[in-house]
Amino acid sequence: MSDALTPDRPAVLARIAEDLAARHRGVVTREEVEDLLQDSYDRLAGTATLTTYLPVLARHFAETRIVDLAHARGQSGRAVPKVVFLCVHNAGRSQMAAALLEHHAAGRVDVRSAGSQPAGELNPSAVAALAEIGIDLRTAYPKPITDEVIRAADVVVTMGCGDSCPVVAGTRCLDWDLPDPADLPLEAVRPIRDQLDERVRGLLEELTD
Repeated sequence: MSDALTPDRPAVLARIAEDLAARHRGVVTREEVEDLLQDSYDRLAGTATLTTYLPVLARHFAETRIVDLAHARGQSGRAVPKVVFLCVHNAGRSQMAAALLEHHAAGRVDVRSAGSQPAGELNPSAVAALAEIGIDLRTAYPKPITDEVIRAADVVVTMGCGDSCPVVAGTRCLDWDLPDPADLPLEAVRPIRDQLDERVRGLLEELTD
């Protein structure tokens, strides 16, 4: 895969690492930041179809991992539940579910999504289905499952796609067996979106009651 930023990539990542280390001083070491950032970049580069924005995406991915690592270590000041949605490609169901919960929760729940075999891009029909109800998925991207996100989770929701629910003490595991929207037209994705919305609202009510 070609990378338009290959000649400058080490310098770009070094600047990002310096900034992240400063932002999260006392939570993670500079070495941990560098390792998480490089690992995030490498994982995203392995599946991305476009590489132009990889450093930006790697920064965002690494920072969420730092936040999750702090949460798992008990260093986070946030006291809200954390929910992780998992599916194979992290391109359709898990992305829609995460966006819906984030929308309805309005800060009352921390939300993540990830995939066991992340796709290179999101399902266009999933993006369009959420756009119809005013939720913008255009800046989202498929991400791999990491140890940090699972360890920090209070609830892990899989999508009936065969992913084994990671066993972590104190983690609640759910499986929402819904059709895979991959390759489906928009009209077929709308009912999946609506089912996810109903389940997300129910989960939110449980978590915030």
